[in-house]
Amino acid sequence: MTTPAFVPGLELARRFYTEAVSPLLAEAAPGIPHSAARIGPGSEVLGHDTPRSADHEWGPRLQLFLRPQDAPRHAGRIGHVLAERLPKTFHGWPTHFAPTGEARDIRVMRATDGPVHHRVEITDVSSWFTDTLGFDPTSPLTPADWLGTPTQRLAEVTAGAVFHDGLHTLAPARAALRWYPHDLWRYVLACQWQRIAHEEAFVGRCGEVGDELGSAVVAARLTRHLMRLCLLMDRRYPPYGKWLGSAFTRTPAGDRLTPVLTAALAATDWHQRERHLATAYETVADLHNGLGLTDRVDPTTRPYHSRPFRVLRADRFAQALMARVPDPTIRELPLPQPPDTEPENRRQP
Repeated sequence: MTTPAFVPGLELARRFYTEAVSPLLAEAAPGIPHSAARIGPGSEVLGHDTPRSADHEWGPRLQLFLRPQDAPRHAGRIGHVLAERLPKTFHGWPTHFAPTGEARDIRVMRATDGPVHHRVEITDVSSWFTDTLGFDPTSPLTPADWLGTPTQRLAEVTAGAVFHDGLHTLAPARAALRWYPHDLWRYVLACQWQRIAHEEAFVGRCGEVGDELGSAVVAARLTRHLMRLCLLMDRRYPPYGKWLGSAFTRTPAGDRLTPVLTAALAATDWHQRERHLATAYETVADLHNGLGLTDRVDPTTRPYHSRPFRVLRADRFAQALMARVPDPTIRELPLPQPPDTEPENRRQP
């Protein structure tokens, strides 16, 4: 079979719903309201898919949402009709997903002569979100709901596309998760600044004792923290590692900071590494001040106490953010602890 020209997965899903799934749904369940979308796991949901993505769990696929009372009664019949009557291929792509033999239920597009094992998931809105996130966003959300959910998951359920919302519940559920409540946003930002504060002096400390590898490892971790911080400041949920760099380049700071952070990671000398990171710290600190979430915080780097290491003292930004949180339940939440348990890492020098 000749591989068809690549189409972004969201566009393929939209066409699949409009041209193939929707007409069959009208026959299988006439008059039953539904919503249709492509959300959840998958590189295409975040807009990062490429031809490589077609090697597993990519293709003509989507979710169909029914009312809670309709899903148990009609999901099986709709699924059967789709299995029997969907075209074997859609715009050149197989609609049948065969197992790969891996332990998890990972499937890949394959030609078939029999019924189609399709990837049209049929459920109701509350059940799908509860299965995906562990809570139902159509009910009031708690800080634990927000903070216990990986940002990758929040990105997956708020990105993608809704093709039809006849239930009028899918769009509000996604809107409820679009971004953190304002006080929680301050808290999440404070946590990210605090992670930087824990290790910013160690780039120089490792280098000072001749441990360039250790210094580089710390710099890589700090670079990741800065990239995630820029995404959070831009009200974007940071994705997991595979797409973090791709998402970061789409932020307002991406063009300016990518060469600086790349230089920090490429440096073979801790002095150069520290210098590039100091430039990045000051750039991100300026971005923080532009948000107006706190009183202005001095964005310049400085020595680390009496030690000759250039740092931002990122804890100043964490403290400034928490000082502007009026909700006592959030203001009393703990900030992250240092990642290591070495006594020296828990005390001021």
